[in-house]
Amino acid sequence: MDQRPLGLLTIHVKRGINLAIRDARSSDPYIVITVGDQTLKTRVVKRNTNPVWNEEMTVAIKETNVPIRLTVFDWDKFTGDDKMGDANVDIQPYIEALKMGMELLRLPNGCAIKRVQPSRHNCLSDESSIVWNNGKITQDMILRLNNVECGEIEIMLEWHEGAGCRGVTSSKGGSSSAT
Repeated sequence: MDQRPLGLLTIHVKRGINLAIRDARSSDPYIVITVGDQTLKTRVVKRNTNPVWNEEMTVAIKETNVPIRLTVFDWDKFTGDDKMGDANVDIQPYIEALKMGMELLRLPNGCAIKRVQPSRHNCLSDESSIVWNNGKITQDMILRLNNVECGEIEIMLEWHEGAGCRGVTSSKGGSSSAT
């Protein structure tokens, strides 16, 4: 089996919205992103339930059906960090858009390729558009956090196929049909 990644997925972690309070009056949130055996972490934003991170995290995607999990924590100096909710990122619609390949070159800038509706199969809190923009496909999404009383996370996905990547249009292994 080919061990090269299909591509690199950059997750732009933009901000948190109405996150849960875990300290006296606020929280010190950070996000841990887990994809297979890869784990990435944002910086801690002190005393803020509406933090702005604006950080880019890039992970190698080897199979399109490997879950991407975002977990929000409240940093604590003297005790264990408190969990503030989690969300899974469903990249299947995004991967399907990437598979359009060369057909995308005919689209005008800003064209929505696909609109993804919130459902019980994703953590979307609102409709999410997959957009062709300046030669790239991006997807903005607001994710509703699970296992917590409140909170959402705003992110954007962006795909890169660099040297040594298999690519999604030529991939047979690792992709799953999303119906």
